[in-house]
Amino acid sequence: MPRKELPMIPRLSKSKYISGSQCHKKLYLEIRSPELATEFDEQTQAIMDMGTEVGELARKRFPGGMLVAQDRTQIPQAIKETADLIRNPSVTAIFEGTFEFDGVLVRVDVLERVGPALWRLIEVKASGGVKDKHLPDLAIQTYVLKGAGVPLSGSWLMHLNTKYVYPGGSLDLEQLFTLSDLTDAIAAPLGAVTTRLAAMRTMLAPPIPPAIEPGYQCDDPHSCQFWDHCTKDKPARWVFYLPGGRRTFDKLVAQGVTTIDEIPPTFKLARSQQLMKDNVEWTGPKLARALKGVRYPVHHLDFETFGPAIPQYTNTRPYQTIPFQWSNHVETEDGNIRHDEYLHTGQQDPREELAKALLASLGQKGSICAYSGYEMKMIKDLAAACPSFKKDLERVSARLVDLHPIVKTNYYHPKFNGSFSLKDVLPAVTSLDYSDLEIQGGTAASQQYYRMIFEATDPAEKERIRLALLAYCKRDTLAMVELRKTLLQKAP
Repeated sequence: MPRKELPMIPRLSKSKYISGSQCHKKLYLEIRSPELATEFDEQTQAIMDMGTEVGELARKRFPGGMLVAQDRTQIPQAIKETADLIRNPSVTAIFEGTFEFDGVLVRVDVLERVGPALWRLIEVKASGGVKDKHLPDLAIQTYVLKGAGVPLSGSWLMHLNTKYVYPGGSLDLEQLFTLSDLTDAIAAPLGAVTTRLAAMRTMLAPPIPPAIEPGYQCDDPHSCQFWDHCTKDKPARWVFYLPGGRRTFDKLVAQGVTTIDEIPPTFKLARSQQLMKDNVEWTGPKLARALKGVRYPVHHLDFETFGPAIPQYTNTRPYQTIPFQWSNHVETEDGNIRHDEYLHTGQQDPREELAKALLASLGQKGSICAYSGYEMKMIKDLAAACPSFKKDLERVSARLVDLHPIVKTNYYHPKFNGSFSLKDVLPAVTSLDYSDLEIQGGTAASQQYYRMIFEATDPAEKERIRLALLAYCKRDTLAMVELRKTLLQKAP
């Protein structure tokens, strides 16, 4: 029988090295079976888009820099152009410089000339500070550049300065970005590169992926696109779905526990975990009293917000949360319901106008129900940003009632699957859900709002997004009305 040829070990890239550092199986599937991956979710895609935008802006911090523009199909040309730019003494910085060494290809965000033959490696991140996950990223780039013969003065991370307050007009890029020297910090991960690469190549050689069980490593530091593939055969009550975090999961797996139903009665569980294990509907004796504590007219309030990495409004910071929309369903004591809503559609700061409309809707009377402490934070932030409404907004804060802890303390349904998120609670106890909506989550709402205001040029697209945003936020507050009504019926 002829010997089966093993697949050739491909060239690795920076992103592949990062994947392999997270999980060998993730790397194997990215290279050998990429068709098994799911598309990036909205949140991941939004983060990637934001990173691209920040990276392009960061280049303006280095006037006179040159971009190596060739795409992935033109790697030899990109490597050659990078070498030509390095030899050109008039080039002060190179963007997307392309290098290959030891079978690894990297493209460097910024390579800054700091001497006639000396360079500083700079990785640009859209984060607000240095994180542990940045170290292997810088380490593999440093390894390749040093191996390719590029003399480096150091390896740095360039990230956003979340303390920078945008004064209006042109952005001060010197203040917007912070440079952190990580040359010493990457010493350990840099020393591990050779060993890690060898282990990855050994793992890639066989015709089958490594036998690695899915777990918390699948989302640390990046969400894996092969999660659905690797978990397709897991039982519906797989022990991973138990709330409580990695430590509980690891302990149970070490004991050979596969499903929640197999958890021994002697294993200590938190209350939310025990409710999920019991898997029965439960109503606490204090539910009725907690729900009847609200006063009519009962308002049901929800905000939608966005936090642009690059500040768009005067006196705001990178990633500062800005409310742009609210919905309020108002229920009177006779059972009638009124719906008010607001969505800002201009490019100016929405907060003053939004706060004024909100106060008119909320009036002076009645409880204001929300489903998390987020609305409380938004109202406090609005009070700080809008001094003329500060006292009125502070009075609003005193009327807020958070339904989330009321539900979490007093009610559980098996369809919650251990989660008390409104998106999980709502379809379990009412006929409402979000499946018919174009926008089905807060991250998508933020992303679509930014697109509507700052990117879209087609009036039809802007109108489509506007209507989708209104429908989503309206559903959130109608959900609270129906949830209160249903739980009152269930309360003893």
